[in-house]
Amino acid sequence: MLKLFTDTDTDITPVQAEKYGYRLISMPYSANGETVFPYESFENFDAHAFYSMLRAGTLPSTSAISKEKYIEYFEPEFAAGNDIFYVHFSRAMTATFDAMDLAVKELKEKYPERKFYEVDTKGITIISLNIVLAIGDLFLSGKTPEEVLEWAKTEVDRFAVYFFADDLKFFAKSGRVSGIAGAMGSILGIRPIIYMNEEGKMVSVGKETGRNNAIKRLLSYVDELGDDLYNHRVIVGHADAPQIAEKIVSALKEKYGEKLNIVLADVNPTAGSHCGPDTVGVCFHATHR
Repeated sequence: MLKLFTDTDTDITPVQAEKYGYRLISMPYSANGETVFPYESFENFDAHAFYSMLRAGTLPSTSAISKEKYIEYFEPEFAAGNDIFYVHFSRAMTATFDAMDLAVKELKEKYPERKFYEVDTKGITIISLNIVLAIGDLFLSGKTPEEVLEWAKTEVDRFAVYFFADDLKFFAKSGRVSGIAGAMGSILGIRPIIYMNEEGKMVSVGKETGRNNAIKRLLSYVDELGDDLYNHRVIVGHADAPQIAEKIVSALKEKYGEKLNIVLADVNPTAGSHCGPDTVGVCFHATHR
C-alpha cells in the first residue's frame, strides 16, 4: 500500500488531510517559552487567537525537526509494508529536509524493499496547499505514484502565488525574503509584493502603497498569468484578515463569475510566525510562476 504524507506548513487542515488520506507532519513554532506542534499540541487552529498574540508583541520563532522525529513518522509505515509519498513545502526554505534525507536513508537500509517518493512544492502555505490538494485528487482518480511524479515535473511550476504583508517586522526578523527593507512597510505604508519563484524562494517583485493598491496588484497577476483557472482551485489565504481576503474573493467573482472554484485558507501558525498578521495572498494555476 501507499501512505500519503504532507506537512502543516502547507496550510492543510486535518479535515482536508483525512479526505485524501494524508498523514500530517507537524512543523513546530516556539512562542513565550513553549514549543508548539500544530495539530499535535492542539486539535483546531484558532487563527484569530494566534495572530492576536502576534499583534500584542509576540515574535515566535521556528525550528527544523530532527532525524529522529522523521523516523517516528515514517518507520511505522515502512514496518507495515507501506511505501510513502510525501508532498512537502519548499526545500529551499529550510534545513529540515537534510534531517529527513538522513532519516530516509537510514530507514531504506533497514527496509530496502520499501519506496519513498517526494514532491517538493517549491512553496509554502497556499501554493503548497493547492498542489497538495491537486495531487490528492490525482490519487483519488487512480493515478500511480510514477504518474503523479511525472505530472509534478511540469505542473509544480505552473502554480503561482502572490501576497503582501501589513507589517514587515516579522519577515525582517526571519530574513527569508530577498529584496525588501524590513522597516519600510510599517513606517511608510508600503507593501512589498512577494512571490515564490521556481527555486522555491520568496522574492519581492515590487511594492505598492496602501492595501487597495496591493490588492489590485495581486489581482493583476491573476489576469496576466492565470491559465485554465476554471479547472483548478484559486486559493485565497490570509493571516487573520478575513475582510481583506473577502475583498479579493469578491473581485475574483466579479471578474470571473461564480463558477471559479475559490477556496479560503488560514495561513498556518508556523509560516505565520514569519509573515505576521494581516498577510493576504492568492494562488492560482498559471502559465508560469
